[in-house]
Amino acid sequence: MKKLFTILGCIALFALSTTAVKAQNYKTGLGLGIDFGDGATLVGPSIRHHFSQKAAIQGEVLFGANSTFIQGFLQYNSAIPGARGLDWYLGGGPSIQLYDGGSSFYLVPMVGLDYKFSGAPLAVALDWRPRIYLGDNDSDFNAGRFGIGFRYTF
Repeated sequence: MKKLFTILGCIALFALSTTAVKAQNYKTGLGLGIDFGDGATLVGPSIRHHFSQKAAIQGEVLFGANSTFIQGFLQYNSAIPGARGLDWYLGGGPSIQLYDGGSSFYLVPMVGLDYKFSGAPLAVALDWRPRIYLGDNDSDFNAGRFGIGFRYTF
């Protein structure tokens, strides 16, 4: 687990040092991610980084239900005209669940809102993130999942 955090930290530092963003309300946000809804509530660290004017990546390592979830999302984002600090985004990515005795793979599409507080280095995001399970002999769709993020921005 220590190696995983070291690798994720190196990737984040590399991304921060090689890109510039001019149109977003913030470049990078680091904080707490919560995935909740139908099933277990998952909580853990979350990072969101804008690497171009309309694109961002988000990574989360969440814990709950005797499992660890590692998630990564690519997101298209755009400002909402007339709503300063408020962006909408849509995207998705993979989610891997690690638990005692095995692992599971999910695809997670998402659509949401991201608000950066004016004059404070804080942002909050809320999204709908249905989960599609892809297994060896089975698949499942869970539409009742949501996410919320509280991030310090820099």
